This record gives sequence, structure tokens and C-alpha cells, in this order.
Amino acid sequence: MVVFRKNAAMMNNTLKVVMIALMVVIWAAGMAQAGYKFKINEAVKGEIGFWTQAWYQYAENASDGNGDGVLDTDVNDFMIRRAYFSISGEATPYLGFFTHIAADRIGQDNLDDSSLGLGSGVAFRDIWITLKPSDMLNVQVGRMYIPFTRNYGTTSTKALLTTDLDWTQGGIRGNIFYPSKVGRDDGVTFWGNLMAGKFQYRFMVGEGVENTTQNPDDNLRFAGRVSFNLFDPETGWFNQGTYLGKKQILALGLGADTQELEFGAGTDDYFAWTADIHYDQPYSNGGALTAEAAYINIENGVNSIKYSQFASGDDGSIVSLKAGYLFPGRIGVGQVQPFAHYELIDVDETNKDDTQVYGLGLNYFFKGHANKLSIDLSSVDQGTATTSVQDHLIFTIQLAAGF
Repeated sequence: MVVFRKNAAMMNNTLKVVMIALMVVIWAAGMAQAGYKFKINEAVKGEIGFWTQAWYQYAENASDGNGDGVLDTDVNDFMIRRAYFSISGEATPYLGFFTHIAADRIGQDNLDDSSLGLGSGVAFRDIWITLKPSDMLNVQVGRMYIPFTRNYGTTSTKALLTTDLDWTQGGIRGNIFYPSKVGRDDGVTFWGNLMAGKFQYRFMVGEGVENTTQNPDDNLRFAGRVSFNLFDPETGWFNQGTYLGKKQILALGLGADTQELEFGAGTDDYFAWTADIHYDQPYSNGGALTAEAAYINIENGVNSIKYSQFASGDDGSIVSLKAGYLFPGRIGVGQVQPFAHYELIDVDETNKDDTQVYGLGLNYFFKGHANKLSIDLSSVDQGTATTSVQDHLIFTIQLAAGF
């Protein structure tokens, strides 16, 4: 097990960053307000918003300092983790649109894919048109979340419990195990709510893997998800990772994702399925408990998983656990929510060992999810470390502001 080690120089610099972050967030939170909503007439209306997350991150052994192929150099990384400008609206009650014009990980060490708005550049992260015959059926066409997992299939990255997504779905310094365009895909999704909003279904036909090496026949991808809420319903496209005491949620979810692809010499199906549960319980004293668990099974995984022994074409599974508690009342100008998270990456291949990612963190909410300070200390712990797959300690400070 990796022990959280103290690095005096790092912690000294970290304290300075925290002090600066606190001053900036306090100012930003005071300026924040709800997204600007406008209405032209009874039928035509819309909303405009902007939010951003600035990071400082210390990552142990995250860079190849001398070019020998071994990650042996620590990284101090300042970046804009996310900057999202959103526009949504509808011309009639039956036709609407939504877009996120976005940039992710601006300034991250050794990352630059401007066409996707990663490292540099700006891209349409989400952009779709929705035909809405009824609440029971929406036909959504464009680039959007893949309806598969809860963590990155339905939850807004603006409203996470933890500082970032799960490691295996693109969080901290990890990557997404399934095929995507930064967690999205181009296609059509049919979705809706039944049983007074308690039951929601989503089914996508998308592009998935498009390269001719793995998908020479340009086969389509099929993904779907269903969820059932025993208490308050979740009827929108975006859910929250924690409801901050505003809802009582017990949501049970199932999802699957598949595409016929080629791995090496033969043709085989990539197939993954998941089962998850999300619990949000507000208390009369103003506090709230949030807990979430998910299991994911993968056959013929498309992408390797960073800092682990899971490679493209491997079988395996992922277990994800997280929990947090929102303390009642305010401490200073905000509310405090400590959290913990754990992931197990289990590789079902000969001579390959597992990886655990676990950590502790704290949210300090100035005004809702958009305006907060978050701190996270995570460890990437290898069952068997090698020269190419090592243990890592990662410390992240996030400063978020928006409306």
C-alpha cells in the first residue's frame, strides 16, 4: 500500500496556492448569479451560462524527465480543467437545442489536442437538437453524453461529489476506458421518463470507434441505460453527483455499451455493462449524506487505462465507491463537505495485476456547485509495480466559479 507521504517543499507551495485560491474564490462567489435566462415570447426562450474550474496539481512520477521511457519526474501543473460556455433554448415546446462551447485541461503538461479542445483550442463539447413529442419520448441528435455509466453518462461535471470524475472515466490524470470524444459521441439518443418520472430510459446509436484499424467496416455503436428512483425523481438529461440536501435520492441504474470491432487478428465485440446505485439523504439538521457504488464489467476494452496494466483488447472490471457528508450550517461564508473515493481496476489477463486508486478530499461551497473550492489527495497503488506502471501520489486544488 502506498502511504501518503509528506513533501515539505510541495506542502509549503500548496499552502500559498490555497491562500491565493481562497481570496479569488471569495471574490468570484460574490459576483456569481444564476444563468441568464431570456424570453422572447411565450414559445421562444433560452438560457446562457459560463463556468470554469482552475487547477493546481502535483503529480508524483508523472513525466519522463530524461526520455528513457520511464515516468520518474514529479510534475507541478497549473491548468484550466474546464471552461464551459453554455447556450440552450427552444423555439417551440417541441423543439429545443443545447451546446457547451468548451476547453478542457488548458495548460496540462504534455497534452495538446486542439481539435477536441484538450490542452489548447476550443470545441463544441456538447451540441444537440432535441425533438420533444412528450416527456415520455425525446429524440436527441448531435454530440452528447453516452448513456452508459452514471458517473460520466448522466452526471454533470459541474455538480460532482468528488473533485473530478472517476479515474477510469477521465478524472484526475486518468482517461476514459470506453470509446468517446471527451466523454461524448455523435449520434441519436432516444430517452424519456415514465412512472411519474421515477423510471428513465436512454438508448443511443452512435459512431463509437471510427478508425479503420479497429473498425474497418464502420460498424455503429449501441449504448443504453435505465434508472429507477425510489424517492425523488431525476427527470433531466444531467444529474448531480451530490444534491447538497435538496433531494432525497435512491437511484438504481443499469447500462450497457457495445460495438463490433477488430482486435489484432480477429473480429470481436467490445462489450461493457454496469450496475450502480446512488443515495442522497438530507437530514433535518441541514446536513446531507451522499454515497455511490458502481460495478463495470469489460470485454475487449477499447482503450488502455492510464497508470494501470489494463491494455486495449483486455478483459477486466472496475469497482467504484464514493461517499461524502455535507455539514449543516456555514463555516465562514460556505458549507463544508468532506468525501472519500475508491476504485479497483481488476485486469482479467495472465501476468497482469490490479490497480487501486483511492483518496480523500474536501469541498467548500460558496454558492452551489458552480462556486467552490475543492482539495483532493489521491494515491494510485499498483498490485505489482513495473518500470512502466508505477505508484503515484497526486494532490489537486480546484477553484471553480460560474453562473
